[in-house]
Amino acid sequence: MTKPEPAPRICDYEGSDYRTEFWENKGRDYEDRAERIALRRLLPKQGKRLLEIGAGFGRLTEEYHAYEQVVLLDYSLSQLQYAQDRLGRSGRYIYVAADAYKLPFQPGVFDGATMIRVIHHMASVRTVLAQVRRVLSPEAVFILEHANKRNLKALVRYSTKKQNWNPNTLEPVEFVELNFDFHPEYIRQELQAADFSVGRRMPVSFFRLNSLKQRIGASVLAGMDGLMQMTGALYAPSVFVKAAAGKHGVANLNAASIFACPDCGGSLERSGEEMICHRDHRRWAVRDGIYDFKAPIEDE
Repeated sequence: MTKPEPAPRICDYEGSDYRTEFWENKGRDYEDRAERIALRRLLPKQGKRLLEIGAGFGRLTEEYHAYEQVVLLDYSLSQLQYAQDRLGRSGRYIYVAADAYKLPFQPGVFDGATMIRVIHHMASVRTVLAQVRRVLSPEAVFILEHANKRNLKALVRYSTKKQNWNPNTLEPVEFVELNFDFHPEYIRQELQAADFSVGRRMPVSFFRLNSLKQRIGASVLAGMDGLMQMTGALYAPSVFVKAAAGKHGVANLNAASIFACPDCGGSLERSGEEMICHRDHRRWAVRDGIYDFKAPIEDE
């Protein structure tokens, strides 16, 4: 009997101070502004429902104003609580704690998705991209950001024998546990394998050097980065990719409920502060307005 594949490893930010320890007043205003420039260039003019995978505390969520509804998904319940406190509880935002390898949604219920500063924590790129494609409607827009294995610093370090791994080979490199750099061509191939067509690829954060950030203002650096993004030179530490889902599949944007059991795919019905699966009868909690699909209630 064949043994089931082990579950992919997960990078969990639960209880971390990611918002305050990494972003707020930590000298990353330039990176934040540069990423927003790229996003604004790549996002469509309008849409119905966007899935923000790895939303964290909602740093970029307000950039998705062209969509009628945004679903913030993160594995960390505490990060989503930060986002909820900041963005509020209107029907425009839905907060979901879940594993991106097992998205708790019906097929085809989103016409847009983003994954920014997330896939570098993913040990199984093919699995997560297949999940993203499943929940997207035909020709939906998917904006993916990935850490670039073939960045200029890595190329120089390899050529001067200051690092062992080769930035020109396609396989991902895990330089720290659950921190991966990806060759742009590897990501392109994986997107195509998951039924995405790859469009514009935009290099971002060319000036991610403390020596520069200490001497030049964030707005100036971001403006310079915005110009460099237009070159398409894929040597920056980060690459944004605009992809489109294939033409086939399910268009389910008007579904009565977007949710499905992450374990069996069955339909869910809300009963009080629980979501109950019609197929396997598993129960999932709704915790103060946040849908929690990390583990069923009986397993807690």
